[in-house]
Amino acid sequence: MSGRTGGMLMRRQRRTEESGPYWRQRNWQLSAGFLGLVVLLAGFVALTSGGDDANAAVADGPLSGASAPKGGRPDGCRTDDRAGDALPASAPKDISWHTLGVARVPVSASAGPTRTTGPLRWCYAHTPLGAALAATVIPSQMSGSSWRTVSRQQVVAGHGRDLFEFQRSTVPDIDSVEQSPGLSVGTYAGFAVTSYTGRAAHVSLLIRTGQGYAQTTIVLRFSDGDWKVLPDDDGSLHTSVTTVQGNPSGYVLWGA
Repeated sequence: MSGRTGGMLMRRQRRTEESGPYWRQRNWQLSAGFLGLVVLLAGFVALTSGGDDANAAVADGPLSGASAPKGGRPDGCRTDDRAGDALPASAPKDISWHTLGVARVPVSASAGPTRTTGPLRWCYAHTPLGAALAATVIPSQMSGSSWRTVSRQQVVAGHGRDLFEFQRSTVPDIDSVEQSPGLSVGTYAGFAVTSYTGRAAHVSLLIRTGQGYAQTTIVLRFSDGDWKVLPDDDGSLHTSVTTVQGNPSGYVLWGA
């Protein structure tokens, strides 16, 4: 999508960002479950971090780099990439919904994630739709006890990831809604790929809550043969959750 089109989309929807720390924002409290608690992390003071033993335990895996041939895909990863760089006008017909901890996420048999290895859901189509699915599924896995494995395999390495992991280690794990009965969650309603190349993508996620709609943006990079989340320098995996005023437009709806 061009910068002009993206700008028009932003003007049409007139989003209003709430003030104050992330974890005290109403939209954040409503959407925390399926966004994996990651917005919380930007406001926490890190007290401890995982040790070297924990880091080593999750260093190897299908997306560690060694498993993916240069310029290729990891062993066993097959997706339908015929759409190329074309932005999707609708969700694929093969979408099904799966529960990941406290989240329900859309999954496509053709666009991904097509592989499961332990807690990892991986192998996304090298297309805008594949990037949108990765932007939806990967952060949703960060609330549970396997978050470090997911981070090491599906978050781009660097200072941002280090800070994310350092801060995430201070937050209790939630592997199911039953562990937090007071948690209110929203629903993934749709997505808009606002910027795309074969190497990077910006994906806006539309969230339906009890009070209306909200949105957040996730940046991804195609690395080690699959899409990975590119964190901000402050360790955030996505932008602030903001309110969408009125009836949202410009999004591809998942159809849930």
